[in-house]
Amino acid sequence: MDYSFNLYNSLASSGVCLALKKTTPEGSAPVILCIGSDLSVGDSLGPVTGTKLKQSLAGLNCYVYGTLARPITAHEVKYMNEFLKSTHPDSPVIAIDAAVGNAGDIGLIKIARRALRPGSGANKKLNKVGDVSVMGIIAEQSVFNYSLFSATRLNVIYKMADIIAEGVTSFVLDRIQNSRLNTVKEEAFKRVL
Repeated sequence: MDYSFNLYNSLASSGVCLALKKTTPEGSAPVILCIGSDLSVGDSLGPVTGTKLKQSLAGLNCYVYGTLARPITAHEVKYMNEFLKSTHPDSPVIAIDAAVGNAGDIGLIKIARRALRPGSGANKKLNKVGDVSVMGIIAEQSVFNYSLFSATRLNVIYKMADIIAEGVTSFVLDRIQNSRLNTVKEEAFKRVL
C-alpha cells in the first residue's frame, strides 16, 4: 500500500512517521539513503533532507548517507547497494529521492514498501535501492524532465525536506526508544527467571 501526503498539509510530517511505521520492516535501526545532487534544485531533495537528518539524528545509532556536503547521486547507487548490504546487513534501508509524476501529484510525498529506481525521472535505467521508498513529486513527467528539475522552486524542495526529515526523525526516535524498552523488558524477564 502506498501513502501520500501533500506538502501543504499541516499533519504531513506525522503522516510520514506513521507511514514509515507501517512500511518499514522490523530490525535494527534503519539506514537512510538520500539520493540526489546539489547541482540542480529539483534533484536536491535527497541531499537537503539528508543534511537535515544528519543534524537531527546526530549522536544516535542511525546512519544517514547523502547530504549537501557528500551527495549520493543516482549513478552511485549501484555501489551503495553493495556497501549497504555488507555494512548494514540487518538494517532496513529507507531511500529518499525526488521524482516526477502527474500534474496533480506535484507537491505529494509518497511512501511505499518497495525499492525506488533513482534517475528514472531523467529517463535513466539504474538499479533499484531501498526497502522503503520516500519520493517527493517535484515536477510533471514529460520528455523534458531534466529541464523541469532545473525549474523547480527551492521553496518546494525545502518544505518537502522539512516534512520528510521531521517524519523520519520521529520514526527513528520512536524505533530506538521501543528497541531500548524491549531490551529493558528482556533483561527484567531474564532476572525473574
